[in-house]
Amino acid sequence: MRDNIKVALIGCGRIAGHHCRSIQLVDGIELVAVCDLLEEKAKNYGQQYHIPWYTNYHDMLTEMPEILVVAVITPSGMHYEHAMDIMQRYRKHLVIEKPTFLRPDHLCSVYHLAETLNLKIFPVFQNRYNKAVNRVKQALETGELGKIYLSAVRVRWCRPQYYYELAPWRGTFSHDGGALTNQGVHHVDLLRYLGGEIKRVNCTMHTFELNIEVENAAIATFEYESGALGTVEVTTAARPLDFEASISIVGSKGLAQIGGIAVNELQIFTPDPAACHMFSEDFSGCVYGNGHQQIYRNIVSDLNGQVDYPIDQSNCLHTITLLNAFYRSDEVCHWVDLSDHPQSARLGRKNESVAQLYRTPVLLEV
Repeated sequence: MRDNIKVALIGCGRIAGHHCRSIQLVDGIELVAVCDLLEEKAKNYGQQYHIPWYTNYHDMLTEMPEILVVAVITPSGMHYEHAMDIMQRYRKHLVIEKPTFLRPDHLCSVYHLAETLNLKIFPVFQNRYNKAVNRVKQALETGELGKIYLSAVRVRWCRPQYYYELAPWRGTFSHDGGALTNQGVHHVDLLRYLGGEIKRVNCTMHTFELNIEVENAAIATFEYESGALGTVEVTTAARPLDFEASISIVGSKGLAQIGGIAVNELQIFTPDPAACHMFSEDFSGCVYGNGHQQIYRNIVSDLNGQVDYPIDQSNCLHTITLLNAFYRSDEVCHWVDLSDHPQSARLGRKNESVAQLYRTPVLLEV
């Protein structure tokens, strides 16, 4: 009988609790430690799950060498630095929350180091596992919806000024990104996952009302390599509540629309209207859904040599490159071709004053 794969978390924000709960529900894997720079956050999770807690991940990984996997749930702009450091110093496999990395070159560097050290990177795109998403994916692969003509994303959520003032990294291009990166990234990923690769994009961004660097509204048109067309509307300027988050596909044989709080409801499916009830899930108890459980099951299968993790470097890179393409298009005020490997001049740019707030000091050896 194999020993459980031992996992530790760094970063104890809201979604960290969902990782903890998900790990507990998966056979073959075990949560053994948590870490956060803020003692109260780390202590709360440690006491709740009866495991050691730390405020310095160097201490955690030195004292607990049995840890095999580290889940990086730190501010988005710190994923690259934390990933490189943990692999170089401690040789650990990594789970990376969304958005995996802000820059394509960062992603490539991390995967290159992982390959050199024979380590694995496990990106988190949990909405790919939703029942509604899988039903539409199946319909596209089998031809049930026919050829894709049009695809559309609409995210109309509310994030007021106080949301961005919760932490210094929020609302910065260096460590957060705006509505498209933070709130819309899963829909950006689903555009590819469902519709295939995208050829070019044209995007305009704006910031309404708020005192932040990043956009809280983005409008884009795009063209798939197949010739299909699409639109993206993502905003956190809706008031006073979150209203809609959907992706719809117009095919030659029918229409599919997925909505709900986290693309969990199959709202329209003309080939088989009864499927709307069968393939919808209730996420009212947890906006993150059930996908993290499947992510950790896939990690167990991969590390036990059974089935490779379904999202590899190329797959992840295409999503992060597409994300950057939207920003690059806004920067140059023109169409941007994905074949040019676009990288935003703003997203993920250096900001040492913010980064220093989230760095973990290495204690000097006596």
